Amino acid sequence: MRKPALLATVITAAVALGLSACGQDSGTAAKSRNPFEVSAGDGAQHKTSTVLDTPFSKPELVLTDTHGKPFDLRKGTQGRPTLIYFGYTNCPDVCPLVMSNIGVAYKQLSKAQQEQLRVVFITSDPGRDTPEELGKWLPGAGNPDFIGLSGDFNTIQAAARSLGVGIEAPEKDQQGNVVSTHGKSVLAFSPKDDKAHVIYHEETTPDDYAKDLPKLAQGLNP
Repeated sequence: MRKPALLATVITAAVALGLSACGQDSGTAAKSRNPFEVSAGDGAQHKTSTVLDTPFSKPELVLTDTHGKPFDLRKGTQGRPTLIYFGYTNCPDVCPLVMSNIGVAYKQLSKAQQEQLRVVFITSDPGRDTPEELGKWLPGAGNPDFIGLSGDFNTIQAAARSLGVGIEAPEKDQQGNVVSTHGKSVLAFSPKDDKAHVIYHEETTPDDYAKDLPKLAQGLNP
């Protein structure tokens, strides 16, 4: 796996371009490019992950979990390998696929590894994705152990942008469907410094995650 030679600020800007209008059908869906294909400048494609030269810090973020309780992202995941993904429950394709892939890989980990790992799904559509709705959706889409968070949209958007993930406020398309446009990257945080050193793309398979997660749990890059 290659390391991008560009600075993290350039990478951040590129990631923000990688938006997916999941709520639209295939005929009108927004076309999104692999952001690292842009930042690398070499036309590389089908990369399932990228190791960052300059890692992202976890944002200071307190949202509401599926039990209706405040969840402090930094405190709740401190010192643990953590995957964070921004998406929404009404997404017809990318979001359930990503969470399902992680869920399949999660089941292949040892019990001790599962207890250490934190998988956090942060909604990009908090108007509809209440804590209760997230609690119903996550067990089927990923795993009951995964953490679902909802809250104020502007707060979520600011946190996502600090991690290089673009999010736009949900809106209706020409057919009247509500569309939540968001980046598709999964950020992997090391338990050693609580920073995101690796970004996974939507092409990442369950086998890719299953191979990498034990290494990430040790604070190693794949």
